[in-house]
Amino acid sequence: MTSSAEPRRADPPDTPFTSVRVDVWLHSVRQIKTRSGAAKACRAGHVRVNGERAKPSSPVRIGDEVRYRFQGFDRILEVRGLIKKRVGAAIAQTCYTDHSPPRPTPLLAPAPIFRPRGAGRPTKKERRQLDRLRGRPPQR
Repeated sequence: MTSSAEPRRADPPDTPFTSVRVDVWLHSVRQIKTRSGAAKACRAGHVRVNGERAKPSSPVRIGDEVRYRFQGFDRILEVRGLIKKRVGAAIAQTCYTDHSPPRPTPLLAPAPIFRPRGAGRPTKKERRQLDRLRGRPPQR
């Protein structure tokens, strides 16, 4: 009989199976919210296993590389553990290693100058701001 006060383990869970469907695995490790969403991503060609396009039923094994497109950027995951059920975030993070490059920081552009229609000609100050925004050299 085990007590409910057992400490949680941080290593990937031991599994009796050798492979898992890629859509199930992506959902189980909390990369995609729903299993049907993971299956749709596979069917749309956004998921690759070891460089090959993956169907939802494609098998994933320990050591495989899973790439999937998320918000316009590729996520590169190495499979370290196989799970079929969605588990807590701490355990799910132990089942993969993230090799994704860092996302680029967005360019901070100055706020566009708003001029109401029919406001007349821009002032000298507004014209200089517009020139800077458009990347034109200052006029002398």
